Amino acid sequence: MRIGILSRKAGLYSTRRLKEAALERGHDVRVVNPLRCILGVRAKDPQVTFRGKELKFDAIIPRIGASVTFYGTAVVRQFEMMGVFNVAESQAISRSRDKLRSLQLLSRAGLGLPHTAFARSIRDTGNVIDLVGGAPLIIKLLEGTQGRGVVLAETRKAAESVIDAFRQLNANILVQEFIKEAGGTDVRALVVGDRVVASMLRTGAPGEFRSNLHRGGSAEATKLSTAERRTAVQAAKTLGLQIAGVDMLRSSRGPLIMEVNSSPGLEGIEGSTKIDVAGQIIEYIESHVEPSAA
Repeated sequence: MRIGILSRKAGLYSTRRLKEAALERGHDVRVVNPLRCILGVRAKDPQVTFRGKELKFDAIIPRIGASVTFYGTAVVRQFEMMGVFNVAESQAISRSRDKLRSLQLLSRAGLGLPHTAFARSIRDTGNVIDLVGGAPLIIKLLEGTQGRGVVLAETRKAAESVIDAFRQLNANILVQEFIKEAGGTDVRALVVGDRVVASMLRTGAPGEFRSNLHRGGSAEATKLSTAERRTAVQAAKTLGLQIAGVDMLRSSRGPLIMEVNSSPGLEGIEGSTKIDVAGQIIEYIESHVEPSAA
């Protein structure tokens, strides 16, 4: 089978592991920088070329970074037009990258979420704070990734100051309730198809409320409850993702979804669980794709 991995850096852990897993199973695999792809948009004959040669794959694995979402999803969409199997459709990537849109979709599906508010005018700051239950609360930039642009406001006065400052800069933000009982931890569930294949508990560094591994957090394998597994799988399905990292908080009212990641990193979860997640992704592709004869 011919598998294309759309990634800007072949040396990244996740990209390297996916390539290794595909090669181990006898597939022809190639890492392609999506920003170097040229799209040929023609009647009934869409093409993607890379360094002057046309790309022909049976399946693709998009690893599209947040900073290149527009062009990256255009490349993914072109492969979709060519009938190539894809584990993260372009529309699904776009949904997951828009934090507000994804939360709205998850809310409609009846999935657990932290109480969240969104407003445009600084004159509504007080009402926004009240809507999520007051301070302490979390303020998030819509465009933030890996814990960047996330602020814990411990008092109402601090919340008002941060919200007003962001709005003066014309930044779009979400305001969410602070889940105290989570204790600075969250759960990452790695979904492949219709099941969770691995899960880890992430804990923030001392004095840090964010548990992101990029910010010094630690991770260990954890066993999910039936409700957590069901929530993770349904969240991925709601956004249209066949491969997803679903981040949840453990609360007194059940699992609450923080975010659904369309390009989840594999290093932390493979390292903490010792599970061959990359291999399971390749096996999933094998079960859904008939390799071409060419």
